[in-house]
Amino acid sequence: MIKRIIAPFDPDTARSLRSGDRVLLSGVVYAARDAAHLRLTQLAEKGEELPLPIKDAVIYYVGPTPGKPDQVIGSAGPTTSYRMDAYSPALIKLGQTGMIGKGKRSPEVVAAMRQYGAVYFGAVGGAGALLAQCVESCEVIAYDDLGAEAIRSLVVRDMPLTVIIDCEGNDLYEQGRSEYLRQQQ
Repeated sequence: MIKRIIAPFDPDTARSLRSGDRVLLSGVVYAARDAAHLRLTQLAEKGEELPLPIKDAVIYYVGPTPGKPDQVIGSAGPTTSYRMDAYSPALIKLGQTGMIGKGKRSPEVVAAMRQYGAVYFGAVGGAGALLAQCVESCEVIAYDDLGAEAIRSLVVRDMPLTVIIDCEGNDLYEQGRSEYLRQQQ
């Protein structure tokens, strides 16, 4: 079964999702990578206002390419999530409920997800052109000087994702590996 959810979403919605769930995500997500995350956490440490509403927000780890004249956005595939691991716990503590990327996450990120109610979605790497078709609008909202790594507000429709790590810390990467090894015995 595929679940349809709308971003932003609260911790209760995040807690309703389970590792392995397939999701079609619609709504507003924010594109941000490591350079933007560094700036966001520096602002948070100073108690200053962030340039995006972090409470209930979903951040997509992507640095999209420019679109052609007839496109909203160019290729928009996920980047490797561990690059944001040093910054993610602080943003989750401030209320961020969703992250989209690829690859494993650190124990510190998983602990913050469990404590505050956040979920990590996997997007298919190498499918940036396909994922870009889900983006209905794109607007730079902060850090234009970072180019592709500027923070963007993206309105997405039916973005295909998989819950990799849920709010209980269940990790599809670990579950899949364990299942594979069990079947090999």
